[in-house]
Amino acid sequence: MTTPSVLTDKVLLVSGGTQGIGAAIVRAAAEAGARVAFSGRNAEKGKQLAAEFDGRPVVFVQADLSDPAAATESVAATIAEFGRIDCLVNAAGTTTRGSLLATTPELFDSHIAINMRAPFFTMQAAVSDMIGRNAPGSIVNIITMSSYGGQAYLAPYSASKAGLVGLTKNAAHAHRWDRIRINGLNIGWSETEGEADVQKRFHGADDTWIDQANASVPMGRLGQPDEIADFVVFLLSDRSGVVTGSVIDWDQMVMGGFD
Repeated sequence: MTTPSVLTDKVLLVSGGTQGIGAAIVRAAAEAGARVAFSGRNAEKGKQLAAEFDGRPVVFVQADLSDPAAATESVAATIAEFGRIDCLVNAAGTTTRGSLLATTPELFDSHIAINMRAPFFTMQAAVSDMIGRNAPGSIVNIITMSSYGGQAYLAPYSASKAGLVGLTKNAAHAHRWDRIRINGLNIGWSETEGEADVQKRFHGADDTWIDQANASVPMGRLGQPDEIADFVVFLLSDRSGVVTGSVIDWDQMVMGGFD
């Protein structure tokens, strides 16, 4: 459960906020007192989520983040609605499968566009506003354990997310004296509607996939979006102190360990 009021009056943009982990972050941030804008391509899902908040300061910004102009404009829309931007979460991503040998230039470009280029330009626009106001800020990039290498069928995904790790650290270093903290989470296997679709579409899974998945991991269950969202809110808030440039493994598998 998110600690109430840790983001009171903060203005937050969540990219890819219409479903899954992004939507969970929208809910947790609103509960923590933030004024929230969230972006996504699906207008129906966006409007449905915004309607949950019944007049509270949560707004949907329709944006196809494969277009860099849309990434920048989503920040501009947030500032137009709320007057500024204090926090940013880059949660949008594509996980379409592709191996080194099977990936087309078009598939590769789509991963770079959504998983790395869009965060670059949302951060650029958000940091510009923060610096222009001489104000501190906090950014969290949702990355993946696959940034360490990933499965063979995730070649463009792993490459793009590894790039986001580098970008997170570079931007954090560049703007630490501006009091803008930038961190990332390497998310492991999590139970979301998007993951259910991926398992069925690419791996031939049926409705029992979650039971099998839960049985295959050490803690007996996959990560949950609300748990991830609470941790993101902590990183966005002053409760995480001076931490910046950290990319945290949010998973139950330990990279580098082996049996």
